[in-house]
Amino acid sequence: MGYCQLQRKKYQNLYLWFPNIFEFKGGIQVYSAFLLEALQSLYPHIEYDVFLKHDTYCSPNSSFIRNTRFHVAGNWHITLRTLAFATQIIGHGFWQRPNLVITSHLNFTVAAYLLKRLTGIPYWTVAHGIEAWDIEPSTLKVALQNADRILAVSNYTRDRLLKQGFNPGQVLVLPNTFDANRLRIKTKSSVLLKRYGLNAEQPIILTVARLSKSEQYKGYDKILTALPQIRQTIPNVHYLLVGKGDDQSRIEELISKLQLQDCVTLAGYVPDEELSDHYNLCDVFAMPSKGEGFGIVYLEALACGKPTLGGNRDGTLDALCNGELGALVDPDNTEAIAQTLIQILQGQYPNPILYQPELLRQKVIERFGFKSFQQTLGSYLEHYFEYI
Repeated sequence: MGYCQLQRKKYQNLYLWFPNIFEFKGGIQVYSAFLLEALQSLYPHIEYDVFLKHDTYCSPNSSFIRNTRFHVAGNWHITLRTLAFATQIIGHGFWQRPNLVITSHLNFTVAAYLLKRLTGIPYWTVAHGIEAWDIEPSTLKVALQNADRILAVSNYTRDRLLKQGFNPGQVLVLPNTFDANRLRIKTKSSVLLKRYGLNAEQPIILTVARLSKSEQYKGYDKILTALPQIRQTIPNVHYLLVGKGDDQSRIEELISKLQLQDCVTLAGYVPDEELSDHYNLCDVFAMPSKGEGFGIVYLEALACGKPTLGGNRDGTLDALCNGELGALVDPDNTEAIAQTLIQILQGQYPNPILYQPELLRQKVIERFGFKSFQQTLGSYLEHYFEYI
């Protein structure tokens, strides 16, 4: 346990409780980093204390403003970390009495509720996806009911919360965002084509996802199952699956079972600086998920001007604007997945925007770019924190 002190001045104080932002880059971590950046752009003169449960250090090259202190608890053994982190956030909160606590994971709201009971400090939390759709622990539900605001990353997640009895005025939507400057429309990279043994004319389907046993809902296995049917119409199609995780052995077995070794590449982990080139390598991005709270990868693919396919049962509905910006399919219907991908690759999908890269990029930046994210967050805080 410790902190990296960048600079401390006596301003009003905002606490942020995140799982981590420096040593792992999942959806919650990316959202948390953008949330901190947006807050600091809106309120550069207040003091920030950022508590990170799983990080062991804070990056000295981080772009966050100087009046920010990072407290890390990742050096504690995993069996003691939750207790250590809870002690840290409640203890510091009781001592410093910040103006507001914002947590980016629902599980942290139990500690926030306790702190509010002790001190009256208000708290907000972020609801991302499946962890918010069917809340069972009574302690967590009480903590959420007493949150001053719940920021849902999609209308889908908000609707799932309202069905559980939460106050409509309490639950606001703050969608995911992305870094549009990092993602550009480009021609297919000759370096990547050579790396994967592909040619520029070859139709390529791409998925970028963590290959986790707990996230099989992302649907990359459904694309594998659909590939034999797709190959009957498009024999030279190739599927590029970017990501790694503990579900890879199951995927390798499925590839072998379906005899797809010659048309599937498991690319493994790809560094951030290569992601744009990978998106630009494909002719369609596809992730027929049924458990996404939102899905930042859809925004990234659209920012590269790529036709995009997703499932119609989760937060993908928000990311693809209910089908305005992409194709939505039943994620359990392999036939529908295959036929829709064939349509897209053959240029026959009925939504013409899928074939207008610049317009796709423009639309996704207008709807979900960082400027929009920051403006929405500012509008929520404007009347709540007029004194900051």
